[in-house]
Amino acid sequence: MIEPVTSDQPALYLQLNGSSDFVNDVCGIGNALVDVLSQESDEFVQAAGVPKGSMTLIDEERATALYAQMGAGIEISGGSAANTIVGVAALGATAQYIGKVRDDQLGAVFAHDIRATGVTYQIDSAATGPSTGCCLILITPDAQRTMNTFLGASVYLSPEDIDLVAIAASKILYLEGYLFDPPEAQEAFRAAAACAHDAGRLVAVTLSDSFCVERHREAFVDLLQNHSDLVFANEAEICSLFQTDSFDEAIAQVKQLNVTAAVTRSEKGSVVVHQDHVLEVAAAPVDDLVDTTGAGDLYAAGFLYGVSQGLDLATCGALGSVAAAEVISHLGARPVANLSELAKTVLAP
Repeated sequence: MIEPVTSDQPALYLQLNGSSDFVNDVCGIGNALVDVLSQESDEFVQAAGVPKGSMTLIDEERATALYAQMGAGIEISGGSAANTIVGVAALGATAQYIGKVRDDQLGAVFAHDIRATGVTYQIDSAATGPSTGCCLILITPDAQRTMNTFLGASVYLSPEDIDLVAIAASKILYLEGYLFDPPEAQEAFRAAAACAHDAGRLVAVTLSDSFCVERHREAFVDLLQNHSDLVFANEAEICSLFQTDSFDEAIAQVKQLNVTAAVTRSEKGSVVVHQDHVLEVAAAPVDDLVDTTGAGDLYAAGFLYGVSQGLDLATCGALGSVAAAEVISHLGARPVANLSELAKTVLAP
């Protein structure tokens, strides 16, 4: 069994080898998508032929057909890293997002929506190629979300799209694992991580999905070992990374990577691993579980906010729990309540 840390908790101190004149607390890179969320039955998900609770990549034709079959729902600009960056801004930090859209109607909606949250978004839209990507999210009565993702224009994010000046001026660079599917994006990841480390900044990565981990296991291990300081994952993802059914074994393997890891376990809370310290963080209470979409994204938002403010890891984890609890209490992956006010329940003396 994992033993909780009883001594003073460590903090993940920022590596400020360069200038301390920061523009952003966190800069995120990910798939820029428009989320379409609909509440559906288990039978609907089964008939759709996709693994429940997973993320499946689909083409534009499949996206059009599935969208036509879905019931009424809500549409909002999204993508995993975008959700996290919006959460970081909602907590009161400065944040920037890098993700590719097409110069079409959905692309304009995405850009306007994320800027309206206070996030800086400056990347040029693609003038050619596929349309802006979308994620069709099927939410079953048990609040599980099954995602069907058409990556669209986001696939064409390249090293040329990476704002190296913004990355060097950000305390933390946050990389979305879902973006690891296109080879061009993997190259962009490594270029961005190198820029951040050259400037003395922290690099954080989220594994995003167990099926994504299976597709790119070796590349993920290399990214964590050689290019990262902090990794976010859920229990299934971290076990998939190390090809084990034992959570304790996965945690032991994490210690060998020389990264700090924050691993979420749903109602069991999360486990934070830092060097030889293993810290158990309780989940925040939820009165009404509605939709688990964005739970990991908002946990990362709370945690990253804490790290950017120099808080200890126990507080970072507690902030993650509070933010995750808020987002799963309603439909959609963006916070509805005032996160900065909720954070005071953790930060208050």
